[in-house]
Amino acid sequence: MKPMKIILVIGLLFVFIPTLSFSRGAKEEKPIRIALSGNPDTLDPQKTAGTLTFQVTKSIYDTLIEPDEKGVLVPALAERWDFQDDGKKILFHLRKGVTFHDGTPLTSKDVASTLARIKDKNTGSPHGAEFSPIERIETPDSSTVILYLSSPSAPLLATLASGWSAILPAHLIETGHDFGSKPVGSGPFKLKSWVRDNQILLEKNPSYWMPGKPKVGGVEFRIITERSIQVQGLLSGQLDVIDMYDAIDLPLLQKNPNVKVEKILTSLVMVLAMNTARPPLSDLRVRQAINFAIKKQEILDVAYGGGVPVGTFMDASDPYYVDFTSLYPYNPEKAKTLLQEAGVGTDRTLEMVLPQNFEPHVRAGQIYQEMLQKVGLSVKIRLVDWSTWISDVYRKANYDLTVIGHTGKLDPDSRLANYGTDKTYVRWVHPEAASLINKARGIMNPNERKAIYQRVLEIMAKEVPFVYVGTSYRYLGTRKTLEGFRIQPKLDAYDFRHVEVR
Repeated sequence: MKPMKIILVIGLLFVFIPTLSFSRGAKEEKPIRIALSGNPDTLDPQKTAGTLTFQVTKSIYDTLIEPDEKGVLVPALAERWDFQDDGKKILFHLRKGVTFHDGTPLTSKDVASTLARIKDKNTGSPHGAEFSPIERIETPDSSTVILYLSSPSAPLLATLASGWSAILPAHLIETGHDFGSKPVGSGPFKLKSWVRDNQILLEKNPSYWMPGKPKVGGVEFRIITERSIQVQGLLSGQLDVIDMYDAIDLPLLQKNPNVKVEKILTSLVMVLAMNTARPPLSDLRVRQAINFAIKKQEILDVAYGGGVPVGTFMDASDPYYVDFTSLYPYNPEKAKTLLQEAGVGTDRTLEMVLPQNFEPHVRAGQIYQEMLQKVGLSVKIRLVDWSTWISDVYRKANYDLTVIGHTGKLDPDSRLANYGTDKTYVRWVHPEAASLINKARGIMNPNERKAIYQRVLEIMAKEVPFVYVGTSYRYLGTRKTLEGFRIQPKLDAYDFRHVEVR
């Protein structure tokens, strides 16, 4: 039977992984082939909160500034920036000689139009509130942008370095161009084609502003939802990179002389999210019971390939992280008692909505279901595609329970903004937390900010709109011939600019 299973897997591999569409000529022009676990919901960086989108669009667009390998903000489209008027005025000096994929040069008008687009409520940007400190934008010349702020904003630079601040060409913004399916940026690669559920093909931008970059002819994002097929693709040489959250295949990968694997602690927070606006989850005792019912380390080990448990809404390696894991240790008897006090029994079934293309989240959901049933909670699972999850769960809060991982952020405000209000998908309302988050935004002293965030994280740890499961490990598998592949710190976006193949 074992040989038959191997034949079946290889057969599936050839069904789901299309043949190459780039020339395999000179070594430096080889495309990089990477597995993507699902379809981006859009390629418009300002109309999404989806990690899948930013993993692709990092190669298509640029931002004014960006994080380096250590997370320090460095110049990108802006060569430098200056603070004036006690932090209420920021001058950006743009890099000269940058062009968009359609050949038009980058100017200050493009920056101003992009920021205005994000701030426009009609755009519907999930990150629009992060730009609210910007009161006015001036462009005194083609290479200078001045931002006038209503008050100093500590998180704004981090926001401008994040994928949702990608700069778009003004003339296309004005015509209502569809950036979602026809992206035009200034990035190292440009879109060649996108076949949904199959692949996204990017080709090299020969006019990229970074000298000598990129070094490869393109990037092929192969949309492959099955982990086993991704692994077989890397082993066979049909893929160059796979990004995994599962240790089950490590022995197989480590035995292959043509593959190397790197274990990295992510900046993700894996959660079981609860819609606190819906009874019985609106009752704190029920949310506490659910927390007491979960074995966090087991979830991390079985579903996500290991990790470090956390007790609040911050990843374990973040400098702002505070350890509150002692608040809700595994205690099923305590969970049963709290559910009895809240009057919740098996007559009430909770619906857990899971993104079906994320195998680790589905596996975690199944384990949660079993753990909750053991303490007397009835849970049924509904699988949806990623676009539906973004639309129905993340934006409309049409769910009881869901499983997801929150990506890292360059500044804590980017993760915590709007929490404590009904504007997040957990619909958790807490005026003190909301007020503190708003206060921290305007404080430039890092020690003062840290003290405020510690209180916010304490409130969230006690109020538990989530089960904060932990920060997972990721296993980055690459062919040994590949060098220079990077993942942006905190943002988890793929950076192919420095990649070369030996």
